[in-house]
Amino acid sequence: MIRTIIRKEILLTLKDKGAFFWLFALPILFIVIFSSIFGSAGSTTYKIPYYDADGSAASGQFLDRLGEIKGFALEAYEGDSLDEGIKEIRDGSRSYLLIVPKGYGQMVDAGQPAEIELYRDAVADEAVAPVLALLDSVSASYHDYKLRSILAGMGQNEEAIDAMMLPAISIKEVKENATKTNAVTQIVPGYTVMFVFFIMINMIQNLLKDRRSGMLSRLQGTPMKPIHYLIGMWVPNVLVVLIQSTVLLTFGRLVYGLQLGNPLAIALIVLGLAVCATGIGLMLALLVSSENMGIAMVQVIAMGGAIVGGLWFPYEFLPKVVQTIGLFTPQYWAQKGMQDVMIRGMDIGGIGLTLLILFAFGLAGLGVALLRFKKFALKTT
Repeated sequence: MIRTIIRKEILLTLKDKGAFFWLFALPILFIVIFSSIFGSAGSTTYKIPYYDADGSAASGQFLDRLGEIKGFALEAYEGDSLDEGIKEIRDGSRSYLLIVPKGYGQMVDAGQPAEIELYRDAVADEAVAPVLALLDSVSASYHDYKLRSILAGMGQNEEAIDAMMLPAISIKEVKENATKTNAVTQIVPGYTVMFVFFIMINMIQNLLKDRRSGMLSRLQGTPMKPIHYLIGMWVPNVLVVLIQSTVLLTFGRLVYGLQLGNPLAIALIVLGLAVCATGIGLMLALLVSSENMGIAMVQVIAMGGAIVGGLWFPYEFLPKVVQTIGLFTPQYWAQKGMQDVMIRGMDIGGIGLTLLILFAFGLAGLGVALLRFKKFALKTT
């Protein structure tokens, strides 16, 4: 009897073209769009529009030094006038404009402090921050050069000057991740986890359809136990999620070079995620009063869990309150487990807690479904 139910569910899923769109086409589309937008975030080049009102050798030297720094590219402002460029900033059509004012070269030649002007949009803090950091760095290098000249004029040799100019604090960068991280390591597993939970829509529709058709009422008069029926409805959807996750992760590997890490560890996380999402789907199907309510609840669980679980943005970027809430969602643990394997090189031994939580969510959902089954089956509307 369980085989018959499993076969029925598989055939219904294969006939449902809408399910293929939600579970395969749409997540691939999201991965492509967001990988295209953010995929090159690690190699971003900041373009700095500038206007050289001085035109001196000193201003040219300053701009050449800026242009040599990796990650930044200078672009001469092509507007008709400086006033037009400033107006663009006021209008919000430009974030910033670097200006070398007239007289800059004279001030430098005279050994006097010279100013560089950065006109900016007051609300574009994030866009301007890297440029400000760059200008501060270049300003510091000019300051160091001036100090070296003064010390040399006082008769200090190069060795002594180097010792005096050593920074009091140095920063040592120590990378602990086994694999290079980029936007793809956030996007592909993130959207894979998010769209897995849309399988619940299919489960709600099929369970409610069985009740409306009278199938569940008829089953009540047979020796078949509720657990057998629920397993029959559960297993096909677990298989669909396993296929869905495999397709999406393989797509990320082939198209974007996503490093999957330990294959067995990833496979176990995918299995745990499949059990989790479909177990919650069983529970939800037996708790909601209508198909529309069920779809609305799926949207809340899938989208809300994606936000607080760190699927859309790195978890560390979220507010502390949101991070705390995220700890109670299966999406957080699935994403964390995948990134532990993909980025940090963990194997099965390092994802035990993740697997425990994912399977616990799924089995808890099955338990609630069992408790609700009799009441659900006897309900006629």
